[in-house]
Amino acid sequence: MIRWAEREYSDEEIFSILSEPVREWFKRKFGTFTPPQRYAVMEIHKGENVLISSPTGSGKTLSAFLSAINELILLGKEGKLEDKIYVLYVSPLRALNNDIKRNLEGPLAEIKEVARELGYEIPERRVGIRTSDTSSYEKSKMVRKPPHILITTPESLAIALNAPKFRERLRTVKYLIIDEVHALAENKRGSHLALSVERLQEMAEERFVRIGLSATIHPLEEVAKFVFGFENGKPRPGLIVDVSFAKQTEIKVESVVEDLIYTPAGALSDALYNRLAELIKAHRTTLIFTNTRSGAERVAFNLKKRFPEFEGLIEAHHSSLSREVRLDVEERLKRGELRCVISSTSLELGIDIGTIDLVVLIGSPKSVNRALQRIGRAGHRLHEVSKGVILALDRDDLVEVTVLAHNARNRRLDRVKIPRNPLDVLVQHLLGMALNRVWEVEEAYNLVRRAYPFKDLPFEDFMGVLRYLAGEYAGLEERKVYAKIWLEDGRFGRRGKMTRAIYYMNVGTIPDEAKIRVYTMDKQMIGTVEEEFAERLMPGDIFVLAGRTYEFVKSRGNKIYVIPREGAKPTIPAWFSEMLPLSFDLALDIQRFRWEVKGLLHRRDAVRRLVRKYGIDEKAARAIIAYFREQARYSVVPDDETVLVEFVPGKRNRYFFHTIIGRRANDALSRAFAYLVSKRKNCNVGVAINDNGFALLLPPEVELSEEEVRELFEVEDLRETLKLALDNTELLKRRFRHVANRGLLILRRYVGRSKRLGRQQVMAVSLLKVLKENHPDFPLLKEVYREIMEDKMDVEGAEQFLDWVREGRIKVEFRRQDVPSPFAFNLEAIGSSDVVLMEDRRELIKQLHKKIMAMIGEAQEVPVKRS
Repeated sequence: MIRWAEREYSDEEIFSILSEPVREWFKRKFGTFTPPQRYAVMEIHKGENVLISSPTGSGKTLSAFLSAINELILLGKEGKLEDKIYVLYVSPLRALNNDIKRNLEGPLAEIKEVARELGYEIPERRVGIRTSDTSSYEKSKMVRKPPHILITTPESLAIALNAPKFRERLRTVKYLIIDEVHALAENKRGSHLALSVERLQEMAEERFVRIGLSATIHPLEEVAKFVFGFENGKPRPGLIVDVSFAKQTEIKVESVVEDLIYTPAGALSDALYNRLAELIKAHRTTLIFTNTRSGAERVAFNLKKRFPEFEGLIEAHHSSLSREVRLDVEERLKRGELRCVISSTSLELGIDIGTIDLVVLIGSPKSVNRALQRIGRAGHRLHEVSKGVILALDRDDLVEVTVLAHNARNRRLDRVKIPRNPLDVLVQHLLGMALNRVWEVEEAYNLVRRAYPFKDLPFEDFMGVLRYLAGEYAGLEERKVYAKIWLEDGRFGRRGKMTRAIYYMNVGTIPDEAKIRVYTMDKQMIGTVEEEFAERLMPGDIFVLAGRTYEFVKSRGNKIYVIPREGAKPTIPAWFSEMLPLSFDLALDIQRFRWEVKGLLHRRDAVRRLVRKYGIDEKAARAIIAYFREQARYSVVPDDETVLVEFVPGKRNRYFFHTIIGRRANDALSRAFAYLVSKRKNCNVGVAINDNGFALLLPPEVELSEEEVRELFEVEDLRETLKLALDNTELLKRRFRHVANRGLLILRRYVGRSKRLGRQQVMAVSLLKVLKENHPDFPLLKEVYREIMEDKMDVEGAEQFLDWVREGRIKVEFRRQDVPSPFAFNLEAIGSSDVVLMEDRRELIKQLHKKIMAMIGEAQEVPVKRS
């Protein structure tokens, strides 16, 4: 049974279980235990599985290690410390691994010194790192003399489980520590690790203690099941230590200018950078988060250019920079040599960057958990307040961060979504298992279902994967996809000499990032785009590259072909690929907030009420009230009871759906709706989406009646419709390559040679065609649809929303209008403006706003009552 830790142990109780040198060292170094240590250390000592959720700087890493270090010291004192691995620490970041090694070696050396003072000599306790950076020489040394504490990554653990000599060394593990669980649980790296852990347990000499460490995450019961795994269909017992409340957080929301619409772009930039400079000067060290890598570069460049006094004191940090540059920035920040670092997402995780006084978020981080994680980097020690400022740059953003900050202060977190039954990950592990020994099918199936992501895995899906690995799908061998295992009489094992090499060279879940080259039809190269951007393209789409507009025609491998279209309106904004999606839970809270503000519009004290309840400044509250008043006077305020659909005729007929369910769920819904409309009306349908809704863009001669719009919400089977809508899209072709790589259908590397990404993509497209025609139930085909619908999109959120409409909980309000309503301005900008630059987008919104204000004039406000 999974329980919540209720008992907080006293210092004396914890000291009583520690050996003399550890006790003495701890008293000198820290004096007293922190909350996570008071709840967790004794329980880990007793052999309980524990999940610790607590803020950065609260001592959670030491909570995990203290019992294990203590045991190593006791064994050393008694002369029983053997050359074997006692502790296995897994983290998603190699950079974090080096930190942990340093942070362990220091205390171990200090404890040894204290022991010497106390009159005994204790043997050395070794700490080792095994990742892809570790040399073959180091690895072979580890086989002969393993470290007592081994630090690794999920990928390196999977390889170690199949290293013939080294895997034997893993049998002795007594403590498994999984760090940064929140960065793993939501993706396939986590699913991969969950299977590795169950395979490790199956071969271990005894049951090891599992310790998960996480920043802000919810619901903790699910995350605990993910860390502890399942036994006989039930979650393994363990304890949840939640001390995330132990740290005070102070979050302010600011609008950088009084007027977010008419302030010219230059003045808005000036106001933003002046405010950033003020904040940097008022604090010793400031960490600024943008939501994109390009944004981080832009902010760093502008701050250096505008404020020469910051020269040498401000740096950018993101994943596109080289490892050396990133490490240099981290070290300088730790030493206090930098006043400010601007990051995209790369500093969200727990790399030790020393003391940060303030965290600034430019724009919405899109999730409460992410906001708390980022702001939690400030005030590194437990008793210090984590101070954060969120700067909003447009009105939708302002509404979003107001709700987000309120939720963060009240610890109303977003639910984590753990992938279910990712079959490409299963392929790798079943092959890995076959490399080690012959398995009974039933025995292997039971092992797989002990890992949380696979607890409900249907037996036929499991068998489908085995049959694929055994080469039982006809027609694949002609395409050089060969059997890797044998399967007969309810048993399976490895096949072929090269299978082990194939496994080693292709294990892991992170797809190779591709830069997609863009060519004209006469083969002139224009530039490159990100693969995530290319995924969105449909034939006929117009986009901007190097300041010019092009129409997408087709793709081949990692090249896309276009036709120049001077003066054509883009259908896809260039910044789309890097944007973070709003979480479904937060989107629903924004729906409720809209209803609440709608009820304030007729009150004189509306601004004061917003300031008091939501802790925003007056400038921000006035902007929100004005925004909602304009929407209510011109149209309808969509909220948790009303979905507004606006029809705006023009050169393209635009239908704006104000669904407010987050971009991932809107992505699923809009693709399905667009597919249905294109089939019924026999025309191309453009789509523009954001977190608050989506627009369907139709030719001027094609109109949808109110009845046809309402029928869309009655779609019978959303998943099946979406599957048809995905047919032949770039998204399906590119995601299939990722799944085929992970599922060893297309090998990235073979016999020391890497296959070019373009070649892999060509193979993926031809295999996709063959499988769809001949084997529609093929496991990796099933997986690519599951990954797109459930991981990339949020089909469940979309289905939930449609259910609410069908049940009448949400009513559809249809309006025909000459101009999009204020709440639709951002969608209009994405869908139809010449959005080469953000300035163009602002200019369009300004013009629309002028039209609306002229139309509503001095119309009366209408009080709104809830039924």
